[in-house]
Amino acid sequence: MRTYNGILTAIMAATLALAGCSKKTSVDTTPLETNFKTAEPATQSSADKAVAAIKASDYPAALSELGTLAKNAKLTPEQKQAVNDVLAQVQKAIADSASKAACESGKMLDDAKKSLPK
Repeated sequence: MRTYNGILTAIMAATLALAGCSKKTSVDTTPLETNFKTAEPATQSSADKAVAAIKASDYPAALSELGTLAKNAKLTPEQKQAVNDVLAQVQKAIADSASKAACESGKMLDDAKKSLPK
């Protein structure tokens, strides 16, 4: 039974490794930067904070700022679309980060099992 579990774990780790551990997700902030250049100062400040958070890979802060922007009733349709597009990219980046973390932990588990005495 132990051998079966070991083989199953190794297969899972290999599958995760092949699933895209090295995928790099980038978020395009250009829509926010261009659509909010002429916005009200408070709205423009919020967009700038979101862009800065994205560039720093601080996705939770970016989600918070994008959520604040999305609730703003004074946005133009283009600004709303830009917020929604960037929000979707940030959510994908978060999902990809979680997938990469799972992949890395699978690799570490596989390496640990290789180092165990037989």
